[in-house]
Amino acid sequence: MNLQSFFSSLLMVVAEMAPYLLLGFLIAGVLHVYVPQRFYARYLSADNRWSVLWAALLGVPLPLCSCGVIPTAIGLRNEKASKGAIASFLIATPQTGIDSILATFSLMGLGFAIVRPVAALITGVCGGLLVNRLMRRQSLTDEAAATCEVEQGRKPWRVLKYAYYDMIRDIGLRLLIGLVVAALIQVAVPDAFFLSFGSEPLLQMLVILAIAVPMYICSTGSIPVAAALMMKGLSPGAALVMLMAGPAVNLASILVVHKAMGRRFTAIYLGTIVGFSILFGLLLNASGLTLFTPVVNDACCASDTMLPSPFKLVCAAILTLMIAFALAMKWRDRRNAVPSVETDVVIYRVEDMHCSHCEAAVVRAVESLPGVTSAKANASACTLTVKGAATEADVRQAVEGVGYTFKGRREQQA
Repeated sequence: MNLQSFFSSLLMVVAEMAPYLLLGFLIAGVLHVYVPQRFYARYLSADNRWSVLWAALLGVPLPLCSCGVIPTAIGLRNEKASKGAIASFLIATPQTGIDSILATFSLMGLGFAIVRPVAALITGVCGGLLVNRLMRRQSLTDEAAATCEVEQGRKPWRVLKYAYYDMIRDIGLRLLIGLVVAALIQVAVPDAFFLSFGSEPLLQMLVILAIAVPMYICSTGSIPVAAALMMKGLSPGAALVMLMAGPAVNLASILVVHKAMGRRFTAIYLGTIVGFSILFGLLLNASGLTLFTPVVNDACCASDTMLPSPFKLVCAAILTLMIAFALAMKWRDRRNAVPSVETDVVIYRVEDMHCSHCEAAVVRAVESLPGVTSAKANASACTLTVKGAATEADVRQAVEGVGYTFKGRREQQA
């Protein structure tokens, strides 16, 4: 493998995505700060098809991952949202967001940028309608859950902090891995590698599903990988399967949904995601349209002879610095997560937290306990610091109530 080709390919991919990512993060920050949580619950309480449709429509632009969407969805249940609306929100929201829609356009073109959110919307609505029909007499597990609160402060500052720190801190590592993997695929995988599956497009999709469903893939980080695989011969339909099923579900989210919502709900939730991703993949392949070719292809082919525009290079530099800073702060927080010497402070180990939404859900659930004066969760270190007189049993119940794994007190470090 030629290192110069690898770094040239990486530069081109980052430069193509950076302007759209920076704009998408900003819009996501505006949605997070200026749209209150109860706005969503207001339209999701009715047990009918309209609440299901609203849940999908409201969820598609939200920048929530497959783990962060779960406490939000359970919180909507506490706001009396219907079962079908919860399913629709759980299915549609993590597949895409305003940031990933713009990033999809930057690397994969207008066709994928349109089809991806439309497929997420239809899949969410159909999943919600199935839940309403098949679980009309079933009751979901009532859990003490939390939605994500927005911190206090001036709104413009909160927008910028969420857009360019919190979001990048949450997805920065996965986005970086996706970019590096995409560059590696472009230079290390032989051209037309996936053409050996050409006569079996369904086999391509099943292979992608077997890899993508158990893994934790964010909707943005999956884009450069899908684009790179298409350049090596992966069919557009199989790429769409990866873009739909990969971000929508992972092994951790399956376990949490099963625990919080029940077996039948989980079966419908998982079956809808897998079934509709294959259906849309097959329809896309059958359409024979030429709109589904990665637009980064020509740029990468010319990467040895030309550089991106100055504007794209500046955006790439800004994005790279933001990712480096956010990951450095995340690493620092993990290093500083040591037991406190205060007598009324206890540090517990909590697993399955992946982002700031997870942290907010755990903190709010624990701070609602009698005797707790403050709580702080650290997803990087898998810790929960609780100050107050709450018992371990109460903390366990609160943490497990919002769908996370409580491992008891953290062992003291020497």
